Amino acid sequence: MCSQTKAAALMANMVQADIDPSGVFKYVLIRVHSTEEGDDSEVDIVRGYGWAEYHADIYEKVSEEVEKDGHLDCECIGGGRIKHDPQAKKIHVYGYSMGFGRANHAVTTEKLKARYPDYEVTWDNEGY
Repeated sequence: MCSQTKAAALMANMVQADIDPSGVFKYVLIRVHSTEEGDDSEVDIVRGYGWAEYHADIYEKVSEEVEKDGHLDCECIGGGRIKHDPQAKKIHVYGYSMGFGRANHAVTTEKLKARYPDYEVTWDNEGY
C-alpha cells in the first residue's frame, strides 16, 4: 500500500498557476517543498497579481498561506512580469525581479499553458 504524505497531498491539490484575469503585472515563481522527513517532493507554482507593488509582496502573501500548517515550506526562485490579454487569448511572460532575479520563464510558460490551454503563451528575457 502506498501512503501519501500530508505535504504531498497538499501539493497535488495546489493550483499550479494563479494570475489576474487581465493586465500587466508582476509575478513570482515559487518552489514549494515538503517539510516532512523522508518526503523530498516539491512543486513549482506561478503567482501574479496587479495589486503587488513589489515581487516580494506576492511572495510574502503566498508563502504565509502555503506555510501556515507546517507541512510545506517555500522559496521564491525568481520573478518577472506577465501581460495577460484575455480578449486576444494571449499571455506574454518577460522581465525579472530586482529582489529575486529572473524566473525561469520557460517553466512559468508551461504552467500557464496548462492553466490556459486555448491561449497563445509566449516568453522572452527582454524588459524589466
